[in-house]
Formats: sequence, structure tokens, C-alpha cells
Amino acid sequence: MEKLRLYGFNNLTKTLSFNIYDVCYADTEEDKKGYIEYIDERYNSDRLTDILKDVTDMIGATVLNVAKQDYDPQGASVTMLIAEPPHVVGHLDKSHMTVHTYPESHPDQGVTTFRMDIEVSTCGEISPLSALNYLINAFDGDIIICDYRVRGFTRDMNGRKHFMDHRIESIQDYISEENLKLYKGIDTNFYQENVFHTKLIVRERPLDDYLFALDEKDLAPDLKKKIQDKLDCEMKEIFYGRNFEQHKY
Repeated sequence: MEKLRLYGFNNLTKTLSFNIYDVCYADTEEDKKGYIEYIDERYNSDRLTDILKDVTDMIGATVLNVAKQDYDPQGASVTMLIAEPPHVVGHLDKSHMTVHTYPESHPDQGVTTFRMDIEVSTCGEISPLSALNYLINAFDGDIIICDYRVRGFTRDMNGRKHFMDHRIESIQDYISEENLKLYKGIDTNFYQENVFHTKLIVRERPLDDYLFALDEKDLAPDLKKKIQDKLDCEMKEIFYGRNFEQHKY
């Protein structure tokens, strides 16, 4: 492999991390298994690799190496080493992207939750924020928890340190209006540390969208309410990061 030439190195490292959750109601053990198999196939390592390659194009990088793996009984992982294109003189650096999947289910409440962890880390001028909306749309999660952090510093020609090379007040500044209409968001930012944290939860949750192998019109009103309460509780607990008493049905 041709050796990468580095000159005028930009030492800032920008990392965008996601926890994306998809919540579903699967009534029987067979349905739970069916949902996990469906998710496992939908987000297998080949599709995840294609998504990360699209992200690479969006942030203007090139793929150096790909490692991917599907797991038994379920789950997949992809790690990709990327670099800025050689024609970007003065800012050439290795970076990486990773994605891991974690399907799981509640032992007795019928609630099944699929979690995906994604990290896009870049050095130099390129920023993973340019792929933010693509990733939100690609995975269509019910809950999205984002972290963005800029580490290190770079120097100008006079030797002055720069700890940030772009303006940002919130991750939500980089989310499209269309996506902000779909999600409710809250921020916890530490500006002095260049750490930004945003949590998103889908605004509209029609029951039919969360039923696996069931149809809302076939359910009695009291059962529909019970299922909706379970789903709402699961999402609230994930979004706020704590358990609620209403979890006990």
C-alpha cells in the first residue's frame, strides 16, 4: 500500500457517536424471535457496510480498510478505516467508523428493543456532522442519543492553539428542519469542554407502527391501551435513562 504523506497536520479529532433505538411489541416468543430475525437481516453487516461507505462519500473521505462480522445468534459489527482524499493537501489523516447492533427483548412484557451504536471519528478538516441527517434517516430510530466531541488542538502559522475549527452551539443546529419536526429534542452541552449531547425521541407513535405480527384493528381497546402504555414506558425509560414505576403492569 502506498504510504500516506502528511503535511501541516490538523490535530483536531471530531467524533460523532449515536445510540439508536427501535422499539417493537411482539406478543409471543415466536413473534419475538421473528422480530429479532427481521432486524438482524435488515441490518446485517453487508447493509451496514454500504451505509458507512455512503457516509464516507458524504464527509469527503476514502475507505482504506473494512472489517465486518455477523454474529450468532444475532448482531453485526463493522469497522472502517478512512482517510481524507490525497488531493486535500496539508490535511491527510487516518480516521474510523464503527457500528454494532444489539437486539434484545423484555422477558415477559412483549417489548422488544433493538439498539445500534455508531461512531464516526475524523481528523483534519472533514467533520462527521455532514452525515448526521443521512444517518438519522437511514436507521429511522424511535430514540436517538447523539454525542459530538472535538478533542485536541491544532496550530495556526503563528503557533496559536485552536481547540475548535468550526462553529457549533448544539448538534440540533445540524439536524434538518424535516427531522426536527419528527423528533422532540433536548440538549446537555459542555461548551468549555467542546462536548455536545442531544437526545431525540419521535413525536408521533401510532400503535400500528410498533406491532409485529399483529394488527391494531384486531385488538380490544383495553389491550391496545395496555400495549401503548408498555411501549411509551419503554421509550421514556430509554430517553430519560431511568426506570419508572409504571413499568410494573
